[in-house]
Amino acid sequence: IGNPEDEIPPNLRRKDLPELPQVTEVEVVRHYTRLSQMNYGVDLGIYPLGSCTMKYNPKISEKISRDRRVQEVHPLQDERTVQGSLRIMYEFEEFLCKLTGMDAFTLQPSAGAHGEFTGLLIIRKYLKEERGESRKEVIIPDTAHGTNPASAAMAGYKVIVIPSDEEGCVDIEALKEVVSKETAALMLTNPNTLGVFEKNVREISEIVHEVGGLMYYDGANLNAIIGKARPGDMGFDVVHLNLHKTFSTPHGGGGPGSGPIGVKYFLEEYLPVPRIRYDEKEKRYFLDYSSKKTIGKVRTFYGNFSVILKAYVYVLLMGRYLKEVAELSVINSNYLMKKLLESGEYEVKFKSVMHEFVATPKNWRAMDVAKSLLDKGVHAPTVYFPLLVKEAMMVEPTETEPKYELDRFYDAMTSVEKDSPRNTSIDRLDEVKAARNPILSWRMYLEKSGTSG
Repeated sequence: IGNPEDEIPPNLRRKDLPELPQVTEVEVVRHYTRLSQMNYGVDLGIYPLGSCTMKYNPKISEKISRDRRVQEVHPLQDERTVQGSLRIMYEFEEFLCKLTGMDAFTLQPSAGAHGEFTGLLIIRKYLKEERGESRKEVIIPDTAHGTNPASAAMAGYKVIVIPSDEEGCVDIEALKEVVSKETAALMLTNPNTLGVFEKNVREISEIVHEVGGLMYYDGANLNAIIGKARPGDMGFDVVHLNLHKTFSTPHGGGGPGSGPIGVKYFLEEYLPVPRIRYDEKEKRYFLDYSSKKTIGKVRTFYGNFSVILKAYVYVLLMGRYLKEVAELSVINSNYLMKKLLESGEYEVKFKSVMHEFVATPKNWRAMDVAKSLLDKGVHAPTVYFPLLVKEAMMVEPTETEPKYELDRFYDAMTSVEKDSPRNTSIDRLDEVKAARNPILSWRMYLEKSGTSG
């Protein structure tokens, strides 16, 4: 074979040995064990990150996803050799249709915002090809999920923001003033980020449909109503779901996630290809690329299969008890809200809440409370969002937290120490500087500090 170095051009050959760190095995083990002890996750305690639904992830789902028959399958295999995988995706799409009241689904999008973007592309192409319209505006309430404006802008739309009324719902009169023939869609999160259910959702749908617009449902907060109410029955034409929220798959530090898109029948032809079909005659599943109106693919292959599988297992695991997910998430949220109100330390402007609520501390800044929680071994809620609530702390305990954990969180929320954190590996960061001047590696640190070389 010869010497492999002879195949490397002289100018690319290393002249000196690499300066690898000289450490013992025990040093490496202790280093990474120590880092693992600094982590916090839902397996350690409550993770009340509002609008994120950080619920416990069943380990049976993880075990099944690690099965050899799952790990060794490949998306480029012949369809005849992956019938089990295709069946899981096909049946899961059917589950989602029944749970949401939609007529068809795609599992391709990799995350919620990816799903939003996909849904808006479907709306845009439908309006263009079916009606010959190039509508320019998407209406978004000020209580919408945070990614909606960015997704609409990426899809080429002008974002029209409408305010909330005194109950935390969409201001109907304000909506009537802005809808027009330029309205492509209204994106609604229901319940919204205040935790309030949009009780006028059918009237909102009628107003938007009257001017030819479509209704888009952001499924970020579906956990509050799953098994109890369906977006398709509220007048929505397009929905996206977050499997890493409602269907209890891991968030995974930013990925992998999954954001399936569901549509009503008149939009089905615009879904990404391939679609998964079942041939009754041949008794087999197959990938269908035949749609002529499709927006095309929105990612490689067919979606994050391991995430889809975990969500499929979760639905089978819960069965008819899925509706209790909604019930318990609402009970836990209201229990915590009531206790915090009774403490006299917090205000909650909008009290008719479901799975989450937004509290304002009376005697501290939201950031002080958040840092104090870290010292007490509790993850902080979402802070300073939604923007329409001063010193906002958005709390979502989810249905998987027992009462004693809710009480532990309450104790931490009502015993705030302003000079926190003191027990974490680092103290308060200059978050503005960190965003504007990122130092992402040890080499970058040495270069920035002038100590390299």
